[in-house]
Amino acid sequence: MLPSPDAPFSLAALWHALFWPLLRLLLGLAVGLLIANLLEALRWTRYLARLAAPLARTAHLREVAGASFSLAFVSPAAANGLLSDSHGAGEISGRELMLANLFNSLPAYLVHTPTIFLLTWPVLGAPAVTYVGLTLLAAAGRTGFTVLLSRRLLPPPPPGCLVCKADDDTRTDWGAALRKAWKRFLRRLPKLVYFTVPVYVLMYLLQLYGFFNLAEEWLAAHMGWLSFLKPQAMGIIVLHLAAELGAALGAAGSVLQTGALSPRDVVLALMVGNILSTPMRAIRHQLPSYTGFFRPALALRLILANQGLRAFSMVLVTLLYYFS
Repeated sequence: MLPSPDAPFSLAALWHALFWPLLRLLLGLAVGLLIANLLEALRWTRYLARLAAPLARTAHLREVAGASFSLAFVSPAAANGLLSDSHGAGEISGRELMLANLFNSLPAYLVHTPTIFLLTWPVLGAPAVTYVGLTLLAAAGRTGFTVLLSRRLLPPPPPGCLVCKADDDTRTDWGAALRKAWKRFLRRLPKLVYFTVPVYVLMYLLQLYGFFNLAEEWLAAHMGWLSFLKPQAMGIIVLHLAAELGAALGAAGSVLQTGALSPRDVVLALMVGNILSTPMRAIRHQLPSYTGFFRPALALRLILANQGLRAFSMVLVTLLYYFS
């Protein structure tokens, strides 16, 4: 008997659920890598670094971290590509790489803020401003904490910029820069594909066979410690765990309209759901992206540090909101 066209391993199902999303991911990573290489070849990283120079200098981070911070406002993937190249060239240490990645928390979140706000505002109205504001405050807190931590852990960097070694009088024309960037891009592209594709396929198979569902169901079944929330809020949290944000927003909008929960209760439920669901989704979505730029073990450490700090900051602002 021929398999059903809707079977999980049919060509149509694989294209929509695996091949097309993977292709989009690889394309996004490749564009980010090419942008980072072109910026370096043109020596524009020094101009990007100047935008964040005071903050990076306060954190004892090198100029490449400042350039990455500025670039993350436009493309977090390109920012990671810039850090990856600098680390691979031995210009920044593993500790500096970790701190520079955490330093980018605010701009990396701001890239997604308009999308999150446009999703939440039509459903929640005014509470959307509070919810997005709290998550934005947490992102700003992560960057601020990283500045203080980096200043304590790192010595002041040497004067000058390691990624801008060329003399100021040296000029690179567009043709030479494009050739140099393209050459470096082609050298890095195979590594990006070799690491990203198997990790992404593994994440797809784990999701297909219910690994993430089991983990989310376990979390949903062990939420007795959330007794400070009203029972109606549990549905929002479970949907946040089991589905994307849209499902949780639908439930939040429904209970908000019926008056079952106050705006404050809805915001708290969304914050708790965000905290509980983020680590699993980070591994599922971020690991394939990070392994395109960093070795798998290093990528995992970066994600765990990033998400650990994120969870802590989200818990902190949620508690501040709860007790305010």
